[in-house]
Amino acid sequence: MTALKVPDLMEKATAKTGLADFGDDWFREPLDVLVHSLNTEAALSPLGFELTRHRLTALLSDRLRLRAVQRSNPGVLDVEVRVAAEICGLPRTGSTLLHRLLSASPQVTSTLSWEVAYPLPFPGEGPDAELRKARARERMQVFSQLSPDFGDLHTVVWDGPEEDVILLDRTFVSMSFDSFYRVPTYGDWLRSADQHPAYRELREWLQVLQWQNTARSLPWVLKSPHHLTAVDTVLDEFPDCRIVMTHRSPVSAVPSYASMVRAMSSQYSDDADPVHIGRYWSRRFARTLEGFAAARSARPDRFVDVRFADTVGRPLEVAREVMTALGLPPGPADDEAFETYLEQNRTERHGSHSYTPEDFGLSEDQLRRDFAFYSEVYL
Repeated sequence: MTALKVPDLMEKATAKTGLADFGDDWFREPLDVLVHSLNTEAALSPLGFELTRHRLTALLSDRLRLRAVQRSNPGVLDVEVRVAAEICGLPRTGSTLLHRLLSASPQVTSTLSWEVAYPLPFPGEGPDAELRKARARERMQVFSQLSPDFGDLHTVVWDGPEEDVILLDRTFVSMSFDSFYRVPTYGDWLRSADQHPAYRELREWLQVLQWQNTARSLPWVLKSPHHLTAVDTVLDEFPDCRIVMTHRSPVSAVPSYASMVRAMSSQYSDDADPVHIGRYWSRRFARTLEGFAAARSARPDRFVDVRFADTVGRPLEVAREVMTALGLPPGPADDEAFETYLEQNRTERHGSHSYTPEDFGLSEDQLRRDFAFYSEVYL
């Protein structure tokens, strides 16, 4: 196993696609930082190394293919994108349930799992995208084999709503990377970086998804905890967007996410240290919530609050309240769609997993102290 090298990865992407125009090279800084951190900090296993090299090559290939689509179809860049909401909050705060519930509304659209994995048409593929959907099903099966316990942590549906942060992965400015890998240097860089170029590209990815289906002109409801690292940037780039903030006690949310990260990162490293994971994410989330408070105070009218207990206990009422706050008052068709999704949700896999804060080098008292500034205001 040798080190990952950015020029080699770019050459592989060029050879794979037959394309050479990556567009503006601003992405080289985040990619260089990420690759250095992967090489020096991530302790990749042989399998993890190969999976990572393949993944980075695929992301670079998609950058090449996006530019080719834009050159061949310049009208793509004129597609109007309207983002009604970015749902965010700490992970494990009910944001997935809320996202999938709101996405059922006939008034909105959302990024789907198969299309964030494969956002561009395969050569010779028809408008039904059957090749990409089949590939997404296969990929989900492989992921389930590599992380058999992940389904107990997070219900995975190949054709259901999924986080738009997976599109941001192609900018190399994404919380995905320090969730799947031990890359603290990259994590430091991410939280101090200007993310405006990445979010401009997120708009371009949404444009290309709409371009593939001209009937898809509804406002987007999107979701990812990553957006907490760039709240001001989200609000700048999408002027109609509201931040729907999901709230849950960090005493529960932080260890729960640490448990998920341990499951994900074990695919790539044989040294997924739970204490490092717990303390890393506890510090990260405390800083992130401090930044969120500052951004919110400047534009309070752009935020909607939802508490975890309400999402779980009265999901239909919460969905109606949030839609109304977004300027999309729900009607009978929305209610029917929400009820249909809730019935589906009851049949999906919802496992349980056992953990304590101490499993991750944390304690309930410490979490209460460190997040008191947040809990006292929002919980």
